[in-house]
Amino acid sequence: MTTNPLTGLGSSAAGSPAAPQQKAMVNYDDFLQLLIAQLKNQDPTDPVDASEQLAQLASFSQVEQTIQTNQKLDALLAGSSISQAGSYIGRYIESADGTVKGTIASVKIYSDGIIATTTEGGKILVQPGVSFSQPGGSGPAAGG
Repeated sequence: MTTNPLTGLGSSAAGSPAAPQQKAMVNYDDFLQLLIAQLKNQDPTDPVDASEQLAQLASFSQVEQTIQTNQKLDALLAGSSISQAGSYIGRYIESADGTVKGTIASVKIYSDGIIATTTEGGKILVQPGVSFSQPGGSGPAAGG
């Protein structure tokens, strides 16, 4: 059994690991509670160095800022995907391998990409190598 330094709780190596973002989601209140517990339980003959505590606080602050930046980037990418997906409807699409083609009737946005559904019911993952063209155009134009 290993001990998590953030929570002090043990975790089994055989247990299912939590999502990385869940592990990183420790808020400032939790950190302050851990800091107070550390101060209460430290050895009076060998106290923790104040500079070490400040370094821990600075590291925690950097992690928190990184998490907030990632959340804002995720929201920005999601907004971009939504506006991009709307522009696909009504366009002609051909899959990268050429097996599925047709006019896009609808699009569905997932966390890892956009799936275009043609009027014939074919589904195509919008990715590099997929071709688009305007309806009634002279031919497909590379896109993706």
